[in-house]
Amino acid sequence: MHVLIAIPLISLLIVPAWASFGTSVNVIFFYMTWATLVLSHSALRVEIVGTATVRALCYALPSLLFYLFDILTPSAAVLLKAQGEYGLPAGNKKGKIRGKDLKVAAWALFNLALGIAVQGYVEDKLISRFRKLRLVKVTLKLPLPWNLVWQIFCGLVLREILSYVIHRWILHGRNRIARYHRTWYHNLRAPYPLTAHYDHPLAYLIGRWLPTILPVALWQLHMISYLAYLAFVSLEETFAYSGYSAMPTGFFIGGMARNMENHLHSIGTGNFGPWGVVDWLLGTHIEAEYTETGEKEEPPSSPIRLRRIRPNSAKEDLDDFLLDPPDNGDDDGDDDGGGNGGGGRHARRVSPRRVEGYWTGPPVRRRTRRNRHD
Repeated sequence: MHVLIAIPLISLLIVPAWASFGTSVNVIFFYMTWATLVLSHSALRVEIVGTATVRALCYALPSLLFYLFDILTPSAAVLLKAQGEYGLPAGNKKGKIRGKDLKVAAWALFNLALGIAVQGYVEDKLISRFRKLRLVKVTLKLPLPWNLVWQIFCGLVLREILSYVIHRWILHGRNRIARYHRTWYHNLRAPYPLTAHYDHPLAYLIGRWLPTILPVALWQLHMISYLAYLAFVSLEETFAYSGYSAMPTGFFIGGMARNMENHLHSIGTGNFGPWGVVDWLLGTHIEAEYTETGEKEEPPSSPIRLRRIRPNSAKEDLDDFLLDPPDNGDDDGDDDGGGNGGGGRHARRVSPRRVEGYWTGPPVRRRTRRNRHD
């Protein structure tokens, strides 16, 4: 417990109480706290306890409060939801909480703890084999304010690029991880609190944890810069996946929240990055469904292709049989042999389904058996 109290991030909350002593005394107090922490505990312990503290204060606790608010007072929460009743965990304000909704929250918290555990394991292996190679730099020397801002900015930019690349070409590719991501995360109706870290554990580590920790290792962020960077990312995930229409800094966080909703509803046809900057540059940005005047816009058609269903194919996996990833071939809806045509396949564009004013992706085709007549 004394390690938690000694973390400089916690001491920042105490510094305003010392305002009467001036800025110099506050800086000295902060440095003394940091020096005591570094000299009295191992670097690994400082890193892991600091990571767990920031994640708990900036993501887990506020997300849990939002989640309890949604499930305990749905009539009040629906007034703040951008998607109305459809954005509630139960799907409507009169619905009861199901075990599936609680399972989503449990898996999200498990993945959060798993990411911290994996980070500690990797850091321990790096320390034992390469003494000077670390994920986070823990030293007595503190970064200057402008260096602190620059390191945080570089980390966020690299995270945006890595998130886009991994999300688009790995989580939505033709592999087992993409199948896990599709059957776990894209099985949700809409984003709501705690869903930022809900996914299959393997897909979570590759798609969420890796883009967050890799910039820290590549830029060799100082521990103070890392804590500030992680706090920003945690707060971003808390509000961007809350589903609320009222957001702090609505232009920035609110736009990210709408991007996450459109990505989920379109079954991953766009909006792969957290900020949407790379999506805008590469043309994969999906516009919001509602304009500023409140008029509905038709969602873009999904480029996901469907194959014709063959009656005697029980041995094939249903997911691989029904869905093909988009390609750059002929996509005009005619079965002219281009793209994925041929072999009994039929390429066409699919109009997304609409559920209470929101689309949830292409209609699902189910395999049927022909009736046998004696």
